[in-house]
Amino acid sequence: MALRQVSRWCCLLKTARAADFPQRLRSCSSTTQPGRECAPQALLPSRNAVLWRLQAYRHVSVGSCSPPDSAKDGCFHSESNLPSPAKQEQAKVETLPDLNAKVLYEDWDDIPPSSALEEISEEEAVQIIAEPLLPLQSSTLQDYVDHSETLAKLVHLGVNLFQVEKRQKAGQLLLTLDFEKDVRKILLFLKDVGVEDNQLGPFLTKNPYILAEDLEALETRVAYLKSKKFGKAEIAQMVSRAPYLLLFSVERLDNRLGFFKNELGLSVKKTKDLVIRLPRLLTGKLEPVKENLQVCQIELGFQRNEIQQIVFKTPKILTASKKRLKQTFDYLHNIMGIPHHMLTRFPQVFNSKLLRIKERHMFLTFLGRAQYDPAQPSYISLDKLVSLPDEVFCTEIAKASIQDFEKFLKTL
Repeated sequence: MALRQVSRWCCLLKTARAADFPQRLRSCSSTTQPGRECAPQALLPSRNAVLWRLQAYRHVSVGSCSPPDSAKDGCFHSESNLPSPAKQEQAKVETLPDLNAKVLYEDWDDIPPSSALEEISEEEAVQIIAEPLLPLQSSTLQDYVDHSETLAKLVHLGVNLFQVEKRQKAGQLLLTLDFEKDVRKILLFLKDVGVEDNQLGPFLTKNPYILAEDLEALETRVAYLKSKKFGKAEIAQMVSRAPYLLLFSVERLDNRLGFFKNELGLSVKKTKDLVIRLPRLLTGKLEPVKENLQVCQIELGFQRNEIQQIVFKTPKILTASKKRLKQTFDYLHNIMGIPHHMLTRFPQVFNSKLLRIKERHMFLTFLGRAQYDPAQPSYISLDKLVSLPDEVFCTEIAKASIQDFEKFLKTL
């Protein structure tokens, strides 16, 4: 190791001298009298000078690349009788540049890096904490919660990841989102719209796709609803009850409002009231709505003005099952004898379970109190027939005890 460093020192010294040789030659020529040649001894150090420098180098400490004090002062002694200018040039050459000294310092302090195969003690091995590996593939988002800040914070908000996984590509979407960059701004937007803090989790569980929507597009859709005279509280109610509402473009929302206005012949105000009460009319499919309107008109025999009243009072009839709708109408109209105008007056009866209607009508018939004509005494309205709880129905409508009603149901 020492021989190699001595060799490098000599090479650097020769290089510095070679670079300075032309300047020294010109200096020698200018100080020599005309007709007299420059002595070679003036350019090269004597043999004793070289040996002295090597000996001085051996005494240099390993932690420093600086030459001895005599070398720093430029006091290298030579036995040759050089002219004064030549000695000054030689002193300049003998002082190594800082760059070369730095290289030598790095060589001396060169410590090889530790190897990955280096043996360690048991105490050091026990202190090593291995982080759990991120699953390359999983069927549940739960495996990624500990590795994803976004998932962890969504769970804290109340998002049900088990339900989110059931929605197409929703799990992959959440894994690609950054909470600070993508999610936070949407949460602030929803709060500004009017979604309550305790509803953010259920809302995102039903519609996680809103987290990938452009914020400017969402604000444009809210501005459109405001332009249609929907109030802030009404917009908040619609968005909370129909989480997919803000995924619809302005054009699609406008087309939906126009469809219900024209198809049902409603005024602008009634159309607005209709979608406020059932906002999923704007987000659901239109085919079931069209089919139910045809069923009411063709199969059930309601007039257009009667359908308007039924739909305005009970919007759910537009999305109800066609089969259940026809079965309920058949029992009310053909078995109980309720005319169309009475069903138009109390359309909420179509939202009731058919079994409840049958049980109560049969019990009233057994008691002789099944009277649904408002012109007759002991008239029973359809609203009270289906809306009252069993105890109140028995005491106020049937004029019997709840035990009598329960015993009667056992005979059916």
